[in-house]
Amino acid sequence: MVSWIMSAGFCRVSSVLRRVSSAVSAGSARFGSGCQERLRWPPLAGDVDRFGGVTVRDFPPDISEDEFSELLRGTGASVLTCFWLGPGEDRLPSFATHQVGVAGAVVDESNGKVLVVQDRNKTKNAWKFPGGLSDLGENIGETAVREVFEETGVRSQFCSLLSIRQQHNHPGAFGMSDMYLICRLSPLSFRIDFCTQECLRCEWLDLTELAETGETTPITSRVARLLLYGLENGFQNIDLTMEQMPAVYSGLFYQLYHRRLP
Repeated sequence: MVSWIMSAGFCRVSSVLRRVSSAVSAGSARFGSGCQERLRWPPLAGDVDRFGGVTVRDFPPDISEDEFSELLRGTGASVLTCFWLGPGEDRLPSFATHQVGVAGAVVDESNGKVLVVQDRNKTKNAWKFPGGLSDLGENIGETAVREVFEETGVRSQFCSLLSIRQQHNHPGAFGMSDMYLICRLSPLSFRIDFCTQECLRCEWLDLTELAETGETTPITSRVARLLLYGLENGFQNIDLTMEQMPAVYSGLFYQLYHRRLP
C-alpha cells in the first residue's frame, strides 16, 4: 500500500520521512526491473540498512505526480510522503530522534559473579552485558530479561535500573541518538546456552575481575564497580526502582524510575 499527500505539480518528500521499507538486497536494482521498463528515468536509489529498509535522499528534479505515483506503486513497499500545507516552515515532527538499547546485568549475589558476553560481530570482542534494542511497547525491564535469555539462555527477573547513557552520532543508529540503559537482574537459572550467531563467548565473571580487566568497555567497567558497591553496601544505595503509576490524560499507566523513598 502506498500512502501520500500531493500538492499541485510536485510532491515533496519530507527529509525525515524518506525511509522506504523494502526487502531489497544491496547491489540489486532498488525498486525492481518492471518499474525501470515503464519509466523514462532510472529508479530511485538509496542506502540499504541492516533491517532491509532503504533510505532515499535524491529525487529526479523533473518528476511529475503521475510519474512519482507510478514509481511508488512499482516498489511493492510501504511509503509515507508528506507536504506541509500550513503557513510558514514545515512543522511536521521528524522521525524518532532516539533508539533505545537495553542491557541486563545479571548478578549472582551468592558468589559475586555477573553474566557477560562477547559479541561475535564487533570489531573489538570486549566483555559486555547482554542486551539489544527495545521493541515497540516493551518496557525496559522486559527488554533486558528477553535479550538476556535470547543471547545466553539464562532466565532472570528485573530488579532495578542502574544507569542511562545518551550518545549522539552513534554509528549504528541511522542518524538517531542512542539511549542505552543497563538494568540489574536477578538470575532464575544459571546454565549457559548462548546464541552462537550473536555471541562469541559467554561466562559468569567475577565482578572484581570485570571492574579491573582491560578486555571490556568503559561503561561496563563503570557499572561493574557500581555493582560491587551495591553488593558490599546494599543495592538500595544504587538502584533506581520502578513503580507503575496511572497516566493523567490517557487512562493508561506508565513506569516511573527513581531511588526508593526512605
